[in-house]
Amino acid sequence: MEHIKKTVDQARAAFETGKTRPLAFRIQQLKALKRMVQEREEDIKSALSKDLNKNQYSSFSYEIMNVLAEITDTVESLPAWAAPERIPKTVMTLGDEAYVHREPFGVVLIIGAWNYPFILIIQPLIGAIAAGNAVVIKPSEVSEHTAKLLQDLIPEYLDKELYPVITGGVPETTELLKQRFDHILYTGNSVVGRIIMEAAAKHLTPVTLELGGKSPCYIDKDCDLEVACRRITWGKYMNCGQTCIAPDYVLCHPSVQNEIVERIKKTLKDFYGDDVKKSPDYERIVNQRHFKRVLGLLEGQKIALGGEANETERYIAPTVLTDVSPNAKVMQEEIFGPILPIVPVNSLDEAIQFINRWEKPLALYVFARDKKIIKKMIAETSSGGVTANDVLMHYSVPGLPFGGVGNSGIGAYHGRHTFETFSHRRSCLLRPLGMESVNKLRYPPASQKKVDWMKTFVLMKVNKHKCGLVLLALLGVLVAFVAKLGII
Repeated sequence: MEHIKKTVDQARAAFETGKTRPLAFRIQQLKALKRMVQEREEDIKSALSKDLNKNQYSSFSYEIMNVLAEITDTVESLPAWAAPERIPKTVMTLGDEAYVHREPFGVVLIIGAWNYPFILIIQPLIGAIAAGNAVVIKPSEVSEHTAKLLQDLIPEYLDKELYPVITGGVPETTELLKQRFDHILYTGNSVVGRIIMEAAAKHLTPVTLELGGKSPCYIDKDCDLEVACRRITWGKYMNCGQTCIAPDYVLCHPSVQNEIVERIKKTLKDFYGDDVKKSPDYERIVNQRHFKRVLGLLEGQKIALGGEANETERYIAPTVLTDVSPNAKVMQEEIFGPILPIVPVNSLDEAIQFINRWEKPLALYVFARDKKIIKKMIAETSSGGVTANDVLMHYSVPGLPFGGVGNSGIGAYHGRHTFETFSHRRSCLLRPLGMESVNKLRYPPASQKKVDWMKTFVLMKVNKHKCGLVLLALLGVLVAFVAKLGII
């Protein structure tokens, strides 16, 4: 494992040369990353097909396209993001320069997940590069073909010392976590998330954890069930259910449960044909271990649709369970597979109470015609993100921070939020050496007169319009004049 420490040390040494500081260098690396994606698109698609049986259209739509769009937006926006952020001043600092300067943390670690093994490495990498960090990249060993491809491609296009790729399993990750990093971003499950947080605590390293959870989906009985079921079917069964923000279970009134099953059944036929197993658009479970885990969740359940499986092909059919008990095994962990339990509830309030009994989810979905229902659901629950009358789509908006809350994660990223996640916001106040008489207000000896002047000038509220700024300036001059006369 000595090469791991050596690799991290080399990344830190490269960062300390200062070459990541200029925006021109960062932009050049981002453009090289974009060129890598464009030139090696077919190789990326091939690796995703081998790992998850993703066809070329799904690979482009859900992994490659968003990466290209985010790089383009980051390159265009980076000068504005990195510019000093001017901050409103007080009476005592009118003649000063106050701003927030964004600087890189240093050497950061990105640990990706296997379910979207390309985008969940490259998307955070974009923001980390934009912020000026060196980045140690650890792809998931479960998606081995994509991991090997990243190990080969990234050094070919990016700076080899600043952006090394380390592959391997638990031993390599364990050794990596012994090293000192300045920030760690991990995408995966809460069990490993706790291990990473414990390791990070030894060095007081900040973390961003994207951990998933059981994302609920409430369907109001008066909504358009045909549209709702079509959108839920798409979000639940894409990538064979292996999506961290997929609807994990449905809450609905008992009177519409059977209709929901029938509409999902019809939609599945529209999407995948008469035989889902033969559809080129339906993926597979990533490995045998996860296949057995997901299949075990069906034990003792009422299967209303699907349930077929083939271990050799790691195929599990799109499945719907009805009348599911909250105590069932399938409700005790994130499913991460093509199984959709339906839990009957009699009212919106009961649905809200049900959601609030569990850990806070990464995503929450609500389908309703009445916006009051949607607003109530948002107001009285907590989750990493919310999409109303659709699923997954909040992930696609770069301006929305993507992240969890509580057990579903810490911190957020996407678009500018990724740049902010990997940047230290450094407070800067630049003061002149003149106007020393004003500082008498804060220098000893203390007096009641000084306190009275501070009440008048420091604590009074002045609006931020032009007249307010002029008044602030006049107050500052008056304080200086009074101080010069020795009144305070």
